[in-house]
Order: sequence, then structure tokens, then C-alpha cells
Amino acid sequence: MIERILKGVHDNLEHWNTPDNLALCLGCIDLTTLNTTDTMERIASFVGKVNGFKEAYPQYPLPAAICVYSKWGGEVKHLLKEPGVKVAVVAGGFPHSQTFLDVKLLECRMAVEQGADEVDVVFPLNLFLSGDLEGAAEEIRAIKGAIGDAHLKVILETGALADTEKVAQAAMLAMEAGADFIKTSTGKQEPGATPVAAIVMCNAIKEYWLKSGRKVGFKPAGGISSVKDALCYLAIVDTILGKEWLNPQLFRIGASRLANNLLCALEQKTIGYY
Repeated sequence: MIERILKGVHDNLEHWNTPDNLALCLGCIDLTTLNTTDTMERIASFVGKVNGFKEAYPQYPLPAAICVYSKWGGEVKHLLKEPGVKVAVVAGGFPHSQTFLDVKLLECRMAVEQGADEVDVVFPLNLFLSGDLEGAAEEIRAIKGAIGDAHLKVILETGALADTEKVAQAAMLAMEAGADFIKTSTGKQEPGATPVAAIVMCNAIKEYWLKSGRKVGFKPAGGISSVKDALCYLAIVDTILGKEWLNPQLFRIGASRLANNLLCALEQKTIGYY
């Protein structure tokens, strides 16, 4: 089935290559800066670009969110002038999740208290890969409880999982424990997002939705920079989950370079706005 979906997506990718879908991808981006060298000046400049986007390109949507390290979430909230753009942070011992649960909970709780709307955390692979499935689920439940109404995105780090069965199992466990989104990768480990992992995760989302009635979002992230990549993931979501998932409430793309490439494709010229 994976091979059939992959072939269908790749054979018909031009079908999805329309201005409307390019703009849709632009509006589903979590515009991301997660660098050791991030500074207050860098964050202010980053947010300023989003604040000025509608003046520069009123015909296109703003990004869905700005995603930063947890310590910068409050600054983004303070500087951001566009109420429709969410403040997302990575927390919980990102990118490895190798710290004490109490530390994870405190970081996530503090991030929300300082203004984060969404919290991206790494699935506790140390527990999952050692067979402690309930322990892994309990960590996700505890984090979800700590952040209240904020949305929880759980990063599976699919490149570290040995096979598609583990990806599916981790996806289902994260959703059952309260994840509002499941996300492929941190972007800090290779491989990042892959179409195969995306297909497995979207199938898991569909299965969970049919079983529970709750819609969980999907976020590919990690190495996504080209227009072709973005359209591939959009096509996978459309094929498996349908158009009702093709909106920022249920589909995000984690990227830092993709926004400029989408703008170039839409405007048919070189643009380096972001």
C-alpha cells in the first residue's frame, strides 16, 4: 500500500502544483529558527518579518506559527502583532528528550505561562525502544496535562525508528496519550521527514480518527525546503486524509527555508523575504 500511494503521489505531483496549493503550503508553515546562535536581535528580526509580511505580500497567507526554543516564546508573544499567527516552542528536553520528567513538565508549563500557544516535544524514545510503552504514554499524558489548553505536537523522530511498524505504533500511542499533532522529526537527526514515514503516520491518524472521532494533525518537519517536498507532503495528506485536513488547524510544515522558495514559485522570481 505504501508503494502504491508513493507512486500515485509522484506520478501526479503536477496535479497538486497549483497557485492555490502553493499558497496553502505557505499558510501551513511553522516558520522556524532553532539555532545555537539565536539571539534577541535574531528573534526580533524574525518576528518583524512576519509582522511586515501582509504589507509586502497582501495576497498571500501568513505562516501558521513562529516556532522557537522555549526561552524565546515570551519574546515572540510580546513582539508579534499578527493575532492569527501562533507562538510555538520546542520544549521538554528538545531535541533528545533525555532529561527528568519533572524538568520536562516545568519547561513546558513555563513556556505556556510565558505565551506559547503550541508546544512541540520529542516522544520519549528511550522508554519506547526499551519496551516501556506505558511509561512513554504516561510522559505524554503528563505533558499534555501540564500545558492545559495549549496544543501539543509530539515529535516521533521517525529516522530513529527501525521500521514502519514502530512508526505506526509510536504514532498511535502518542495520539491515545493526548497529542494534538504528530510530527515526523526534530530536524536535528538524519533522516528527517520522509514520504514513507508520512504515509504511515497519516494512515495511523486516519485509523485513530475512525476509532475515536478525534482529528489529530500531521506535521512533517526535518529537511523540507523545496516546493516539490512541500507538495509531496500535501499530496500525501490529501490522498489519505482528504481535503478537510488541508488547513493550518490540522496540517503544518516545519521549515525555515521553504517559505522563500514557495514565494519564488508563486511570484516566478527570486525572493529572499524571510
